[in-house]
This record gives sequence, structure tokens and C-alpha cells, in this order.
Amino acid sequence: MSESESYYYYTVEQSAIAEYKDRGSRFIAATFPVDSPVAFKKIHQMVKQQHPKAHHHCFAYRIGVDGAVFRSGDDGEPAGTAGKPILGQIISKNLTNVAVIVTRYFGGILLGTSGLIQAYKQSASFALQSTPVVRKQIETSFLLECDYLKLDEVLRIIQSNGGNVIQKQIELFCSIQVAVPAFRSTEIRSLLNALPGITLRNI
Repeated sequence: MSESESYYYYTVEQSAIAEYKDRGSRFIAATFPVDSPVAFKKIHQMVKQQHPKAHHHCFAYRIGVDGAVFRSGDDGEPAGTAGKPILGQIISKNLTNVAVIVTRYFGGILLGTSGLIQAYKQSASFALQSTPVVRKQIETSFLLECDYLKLDEVLRIIQSNGGNVIQKQIELFCSIQVAVPAFRSTEIRSLLNALPGITLRNI
């Protein structure tokens, strides 16, 4: 990965569904953008409610700009035959902040270990191929405190350098939470620190 690419991550912003069939079993794979394990649990429960007669709801998710938070589940399938192949597809496509849930309707014929691995892998692959991939910029956040008279100048520096104000409390002395592009963080901090009466704090 080049240095410039290290400042970006790849994810999805919309859901997609794909279906795979093998010897009577139906595998319905769905992708979802997700930003926390708590959010995933709600999505997983929703899918179960949509398919109450399905036999398995296997899944994998990967979260965080570095993909450091991940989990997979076999939901009653033999260990390692469902969740891991799904997670493998997410990782192979270098995606994060994404979940894939594969719902299986059993068709009456056992597929065996290799058959299950292939079915869940292929189902996840089809769903991810149906979902547009988005490249997003990695940002860093910090808190900024300044006098109200400096606010316009502070905001001009932040916004002209691609940053965003996440939260702000405007009084005689203002408190602002800022998110800026990671690759410009040092430069932006230097510009802000050059202003008198500015305090920057890491979050």
C-alpha cells in the first residue's frame, strides 16, 4: 500500500442482496454498512425477523478504519464452515465498516464441510460484488478552545483545509470538536497553534 493510500479506507454505504443455490439449499447473502457491534446486533435481529423459517443466519463483520474490530459466527453450522469464509471475503476485498449476513434455507441434502465453505464464501462474494465500494478519507479528531473573537478565523482554517466541525459550543469562550484529514492533521494543527489564545486537546 502506498503512503497516500494509507490515508484512506474502503467501505460500503448501501445494502445489497445476492442469492446462491446448491443442491436444494438457498443462501441469501446481504451486505450492510455498519459502524459498531451494537448496530450490527440490531441488523442481525432484523434479518432473523425477515426470515423466521430459515435454518441459519451466519455472519461476519469488520469495523474501524484499520479493520481491527471483527467477528464471525456459524449459527449452528459446523465450526469454521460459514462465518470464517464470509469474513475472508470481506478481508480479501479490503473492506471495513461492513457486515455480511448469509441466511440459509436447508434443502434436505447435506453439503459437507467443503460444500458449506464454498457456499458461504460464494454467497458473500456475490453480495459484496453487488455493493458499490466507496473510498473514504481517514480523519483525526481533536478539541479546540478559543475566544469568540477568533472563531471566524479558526473556522476558516479548518474548512479551507478539508476539516469539519463535529460539535461546537459557542460562548465568549468557544469549545469545538473538529475532524480533519489525517494526512493534513499536523499542518492544520500548526496553523491553529500559530493563533494566539488557541488551545488544542486530543480526544
